Amino acid sequence: MRLSKSRFTAGLQCARLLWWRVHEPDAPELAPDETRQAVFDQGHRVGAAARARFPGGVLIDLPHDAFEQRVTATRAAMDGGAPAIFEASFVADDTFVAVDALERRPGGWRLVEVKSSTRVKTQHLQDVAVQVHVVRGSGVPVESAEVMHVNRACTYPDLSDLFARVPVLPEVERILPGVPGRLRAQLAMLGGDLPTVAIGLHCEEPYPCPFQGRCWPEWPADHVRRLYFVGKRSWELAANGYTSIDRLPDGMTLHPAAERQRRALRLGRRIVEPTLAVALERLVGPLAVIDFETVSPAIPVWDGCHPYDPVPAQFSCHAQEADGAWTHHHWLANDTADPRPELIRRLADACRGARTILAYYAPFEAGVLAQAALAFPKLHDPVQSILDRIVDAHPLVRDHVYDPGFNGSFSLKAVLPVLVPGLGYDDLPIAEGQAASRHIERMLFGDPPPHGAERRALRDALRRYCERDTLGVVRLVETLRTLAAGAAGPV
Repeated sequence: MRLSKSRFTAGLQCARLLWWRVHEPDAPELAPDETRQAVFDQGHRVGAAARARFPGGVLIDLPHDAFEQRVTATRAAMDGGAPAIFEASFVADDTFVAVDALERRPGGWRLVEVKSSTRVKTQHLQDVAVQVHVVRGSGVPVESAEVMHVNRACTYPDLSDLFARVPVLPEVERILPGVPGRLRAQLAMLGGDLPTVAIGLHCEEPYPCPFQGRCWPEWPADHVRRLYFVGKRSWELAANGYTSIDRLPDGMTLHPAAERQRRALRLGRRIVEPTLAVALERLVGPLAVIDFETVSPAIPVWDGCHPYDPVPAQFSCHAQEADGAWTHHHWLANDTADPRPELIRRLADACRGARTILAYYAPFEAGVLAQAALAFPKLHDPVQSILDRIVDAHPLVRDHVYDPGFNGSFSLKAVLPVLVPGLGYDDLPIAEGQAASRHIERMLFGDPPPHGAERRALRDALRRYCERDTLGVVRLVETLRTLAAGAAGPV
């Protein structure tokens, strides 16, 4: 029943989340999926880089559940004069904490919490507060506290300013008086049955709860949670009795696409606006459809890059020939060399004959290309040639079409299977962009990276996924043209 800093902050978010974490530590919801594992791995890399900023530091390198041994080793390191201790471990008030870095100072110790985020967040202060409480409760004077986070201004190859260190003790001191009571309340709650907690915004903030499936119902297609662009407002609407989109009052201000969604649900059919035909006139052929997959290392590895900059490492392009036929072009990085020069050279060649270049969410592709041109001035002309012709395919659907099957989303994954039946992503081993990015990063920087048959299978899966995105847009545009002509059923 012992608490920890992660359990404490989980309990602040939701008592049920904490109860399940403690009483069902092997729950399948807690097993890290690829996304969470990638976050953990990234945090480990950032933590290792942060430790290098404390020369002479001592790491308490023992199993995470060897509590007493870790506490004893920490005391030995303190008594031995270590200038800094990593994973310094303490227990007080039935709460165990392992401090990322405990730095010796003339007047005591400085507690440093390392985060892979690019700024200090509110939840970080609670994290630091419980650590300060436990460390002080162990008799150790904590005279300052900092959050050490990744600095977006850092530019490779100079990593000297990779981290920013932000003093937070004044804010933490204001939180500390409430910590003992919260610890006692959490421990008492854990001694009882599963608590009852209504669903709400806390299910998603500050982190999505892994147990949502246990508490949330299966939202029907007309539930206000599925209203486009609703965000946090859905909880307020539901609390006020508005659970069905089609029953929202007519005078309520909605995003134009959400208003179209409401009309479609009330009518029970697809809506295609007359404006679609005009929007499609902008697509002057021959066309090319492009899509990138990117990697975004927290610690930059290529010239001119900042932490978390998206760098294109793969592209797919369907280019239309003069006779209307489509040719597919593809490239995927295979080593740790900067992929941008080769990728852009090949992409420019693939798009050479196109008068219009389409991308779904084109501002992303445009931003990635513009950033590459800044890092490599020689790429300016081919990049600018693409930027001069690029058009966003996303508004073609969002601003002119709604089908109840979209369920409030205009992502390509949501609209493609509805508008182009039989062409989705369920048949692919890699079926979404974040997974593709993680696999590319593992292939390029894994320790160790995949080899042999596994690597070949991974490259093939990545090619198929990226190709599906561009082929999907090709077929989507064909469908939209048919819809605009009024040949696809009721509009």
